[in-house]
Amino acid sequence: MLYNARLAMELRQLLEGQGLRFVFQPIVDIGQVSILGFEALMRGPTGSALESPDELLRVAKHCGLVMALEAAACTGAIEAFAARHLPGKLFLNLSAPAICAFGRERGGALLRCAVNAGLSPARLMLELTEHERVEDVDALQAACAVLAGQGVGLALDDFGDGRSSLRLWAQLKPQIVKVDKFFVRGIHRDSRKVEVFRAMLALATAFGTPLVAEGVEEAEELGVLRDLGCHHGQGYFLGRPAAQPEAVVAESACAVLRSSKIAVLPNSAPRPDLAETVGRLKLAAPTIAASASNSALMELFSRHPELHAVAVVENDYPIGLVDRRNFVDKFAQRYSRELYGRRPCTLFMNATPLRVEASAPIDSLTSVLTGDDQRYLHEGFIITENGRYAGLATGESLVRAVTERRIEAARHANPLTFLPGNIPITEHIRRLLDAEAEFAACYFDLNNFKPYNDLYGYWRGDEMIKLAAQVIGAHADPAHDFVGHVGGDDFVVLFQSEDWRARCERVVQDFNRRARDLFDAEELARNGFESEDRRGFKVFFPLTTVAAGVVHVTGGQFQTPEEVASAAAAAKKIAKKTGNGIHIAQGMPVRTLLEAAG
Repeated sequence: MLYNARLAMELRQLLEGQGLRFVFQPIVDIGQVSILGFEALMRGPTGSALESPDELLRVAKHCGLVMALEAAACTGAIEAFAARHLPGKLFLNLSAPAICAFGRERGGALLRCAVNAGLSPARLMLELTEHERVEDVDALQAACAVLAGQGVGLALDDFGDGRSSLRLWAQLKPQIVKVDKFFVRGIHRDSRKVEVFRAMLALATAFGTPLVAEGVEEAEELGVLRDLGCHHGQGYFLGRPAAQPEAVVAESACAVLRSSKIAVLPNSAPRPDLAETVGRLKLAAPTIAASASNSALMELFSRHPELHAVAVVENDYPIGLVDRRNFVDKFAQRYSRELYGRRPCTLFMNATPLRVEASAPIDSLTSVLTGDDQRYLHEGFIITENGRYAGLATGESLVRAVTERRIEAARHANPLTFLPGNIPITEHIRRLLDAEAEFAACYFDLNNFKPYNDLYGYWRGDEMIKLAAQVIGAHADPAHDFVGHVGGDDFVVLFQSEDWRARCERVVQDFNRRARDLFDAEELARNGFESEDRRGFKVFFPLTTVAAGVVHVTGGQFQTPEEVASAAAAAKKIAKKTGNGIHIAQGMPVRTLLEAAG
């Protein structure tokens, strides 16, 4: 108790003496490679018990000074930001009650401080940071509208962490949405996060709201975000919080953002157990008859506080949907019970809700995410069976389900090596061509693999293919080189590494050496083996090795992925014919190359 009392006294003295410190972390415009602005982060006195922001907030909550702390943090950050002459916007972390308070004052101390510091209100971006559920969204919306009239913007923080909901995004219409760092960390290694981020970008397009990816800590993460089309980024790789931060983008980040190389997106194994119909989203929920009164509907909501909405039915068929929040807000107004209590509940229902049959494929709802009617995001939608009411589903569950289906559709992995198959290979070539990137398309194929497979059986054949995948992957740079498995003993590597020639040579040398371990002693002693050829005759074959055909691709040389694949396959045929291990087709016209391959 004494400890808390002492800290409370120190906090009051700190606020009275304006003793807060501030550091600023840059937010980078990925497309323009420039500074969008800075987020202000408060600190207490160095070396004190109140140095960390978490401890400042904890003590403030304990002694009822949260609003005073937030107000002092805002004004202090504005003054410090202006004094440092930093460019761009200033992002200020505020809770919903604090934003509402500034809204009631029509900006009040916030705008006065900005004007006195010579800072335009249009450079202020209030960042809604909610660690608890927003209790009064309508009041917050009204406050944001007042502040927007003064030029002050709104950003929604930590979207996707479970507290920042789709409804807040839809209703508040923020100028910027910041994606929680969970979906950014390791995105270059996790295809699920790539697909989730793509879904968020689709929502951002639908709402017209740019995204900020938080927690960018690695160059590979930034490369993926750039290629996905993310608008802005924030994190240690882009710049650490500092009292006097650099006013330009860090050189290491510039190198990634300006690089002509495209990121290699992750691949993952399929999940065949995933349900594919809308029925798996169904939530059991009571209904109300169309003839029931609004008072009865209010009583139903009171008995079921978990309900986000209620379907209005007539003879078991849904005719509308009542959103809980909208209804309760309207019914709670003065004289509403007397005016509307006995009237039918159809008065406040959405007569055209989203209705979906339980048997419908989840994939069929992909277009709903970017449709004009976005009410389902907060009120959910109705699931039916043969047209009759079956249950409700939430907008968030739909977004999650569609994302999962997209993940499954994007995998197309080879079941033996789990490497990307034909579709991902084609997509990556298309990305390289669209970016006019310089790359080397290398087609690897095993010599004498079929007779080896016939002699030793499928299990040993699979081991040979897995060895090839392992060796090829070991000599590729996962950040720049895409490794794919066309099928059987055919592999494709799309090299962006400058030393692609040396990497190809190492693959050939390493595989040829290690493949010997998969032969019996008798075949090793003879440096070959007997097996049937394609006509069924016994023939002596040399030990299995690998051949590589390479096409060095520069801008404008090829128009389609199919042309690149055909040229690489032709180069591979030449490599197998000549027995040199590697054939590099550099500067050779495609038609000439195909003719040479026969």
